[in-house]
Amino acid sequence: MIQAVGLTSNPRKALPPAVDDVSFEARAGRVTVLLGASGAGKTTVLRLMLELQQGRGLTYFRGRPLHRIAHPSREVGVLLGDVPGHPSRTVRGHLRMLCAATGVPVRRADEVLEVVGLVSLRDERLGTLSRGMDRRLGLACALLADPHTLVLDAPADGLSSRENRWLHGMLRAHADQGGTVLTTTADPKEAARTADQVVTLKEGGLVADQDAADFARTRLRPRVAVRSPHAARLAALLTKEARTAHCSVEVVQEDGNRLSVYGSTCAHVGEAAFRHGILIHQLADETGDMGSSAVLTAAVGVVGPEAHVEASATADCAESDTDPDTDDSFDNPAEAEAEAATEVDSEGEVEDADTTPPTPAPSPSPRAADALSALPPPISVRSAPSPLRPLRYELRRAAGISTGFLTGAAVLVVSALTAVLLARVGHTPQARLLAAWPAQLPLPPAALGAGLLGALAFGDEFRHPALAADRGTVPRRLGMLTAKLVVAAFTALLLAFLTIGCNAEVLYLLYGREFAKVPGDWLALTASWFGLVVGCAWAGVLAAGVFRSTTAGLAAVLAVPVAVVPLVQAAAGNTSVRTAAGLSVRLREVLLVQWPFGGERYLSAAVRLVAQPVGWALALSLTTLLCAYLFTTLRSRVR
Repeated sequence: MIQAVGLTSNPRKALPPAVDDVSFEARAGRVTVLLGASGAGKTTVLRLMLELQQGRGLTYFRGRPLHRIAHPSREVGVLLGDVPGHPSRTVRGHLRMLCAATGVPVRRADEVLEVVGLVSLRDERLGTLSRGMDRRLGLACALLADPHTLVLDAPADGLSSRENRWLHGMLRAHADQGGTVLTTTADPKEAARTADQVVTLKEGGLVADQDAADFARTRLRPRVAVRSPHAARLAALLTKEARTAHCSVEVVQEDGNRLSVYGSTCAHVGEAAFRHGILIHQLADETGDMGSSAVLTAAVGVVGPEAHVEASATADCAESDTDPDTDDSFDNPAEAEAEAATEVDSEGEVEDADTTPPTPAPSPSPRAADALSALPPPISVRSAPSPLRPLRYELRRAAGISTGFLTGAAVLVVSALTAVLLARVGHTPQARLLAAWPAQLPLPPAALGAGLLGALAFGDEFRHPALAADRGTVPRRLGMLTAKLVVAAFTALLLAFLTIGCNAEVLYLLYGREFAKVPGDWLALTASWFGLVVGCAWAGVLAAGVFRSTTAGLAAVLAVPVAVVPLVQAAAGNTSVRTAAGLSVRLREVLLVQWPFGGERYLSAAVRLVAQPVGWALALSLTTLLCAYLFTTLRSRVR
């Protein structure tokens, strides 16, 4: 059950708040629809409920606000807009990554894929999915953690009639099993046809909170749907007769050859067309839209396409209007149910279809019910936090796309070519030759590649926020940061090792053993090399997390040798700066213990490594970025 109390958005400049004091309840076992035109505040209400936008008011999900729920994704399944995933990631890989983040078994991805009908497209990229397939994937993401509540923003926008029936059947099945469903729509006919409860919004305020039956009876007005190849002529004729008879008739001319006539009957429209020899292809009573707030005059003229009113397909040959490009991809048995069609005899006479206003939550046929109620089986998830959960997520995120592999391959190729060029030119020390680090470059290719991969670790989160309920809001958790630092360090170490190995092998093949020999102080050089590459990767991770951009993360990596190292060198060259020589000896004297296995030598090597200008610069940059990340994390939690 959802209880929204006094939802009010923050006021805007010289404008009233987009949502002002909206309160309603969405009960369990029912489908609740927020209805309103574009700009009525439906999406803002959902964002306020999900604490994605600052404002006033409270929202309780089964008695608890969202920030008090330990695992929100297991309580509320959310779909706002398109599925926020990397376009190069596969459908199955995206769901398996979310399984790792929410702590559900990996097999859950295959279960929801089968339910939403995407098994055959599990290896397709997200960027290649159509609108209908994207809606199915969004519903699969919402159902992944078996939530009690579904909150969906305009899930049926842009879908065909068959896709709409499938989607609403899934939502009805979830409600029938005791769940809570809250969706939004701008179509009053859809709300009356699919909902149990309709909450109407207008200009940010609550207009009505009604059962669907009361809504259809009191707020929807009937109309006559007409289709004719001479629609414009018939519209002018009906308007003229209404003015002559001083009748309250409104004629709306829609796209193509369709008319919607309000305030008249099928008999009157059919007789008028017959008297003037106008051919009629469709004539049916329908439940129309909510109408305008103004009172209709005695005779209203033809409304042009700029005031377009969408026609319903309840009592005409709607199957012929369905988009064949989208209908062919749905094989659900329930989609074979045809709608009632108007009967037209061979002589051109039209018989009125026997139609009634839509009733809320229609009961499908037994065969359709079996097809539409196939929800994923319930699952039990351990509520205790697991330190491996963010690590599994980060590994699946990094390995799910080819960006990291392509970056690593490019780094190895550029490093090998640079090493060969430096060996050919000569006058390059052995250590820089193996690292492919010319004196003219601030950083070697391996360090730049590690920094780029580290920046992508957080940059992709903000560009394609798979863990966010809406685009741009990425959860800041220390577990996620730790997982990204661990994976970035492992990737950097692997890249550094492969770079040295490939460069040495290429130099040995081209120039012999002399250029590939191991330096005498290889241990200290190896530690310095690994420290440099890992430090650049961590700088990229932290900077991208602070500034929410991959470019900013890479810029922070380049700023270390370009801007920070000169500052450190200038500070170290000052005569008033004291050095920390003999640190390991003094530590041993203070702690009164003997370092095992010659540990003082390793500590001294680490101190010398950090004492270098680049080491000092990296340590200073990492400390500053870590403090900035912790500060932004605490600030976001306070907000």
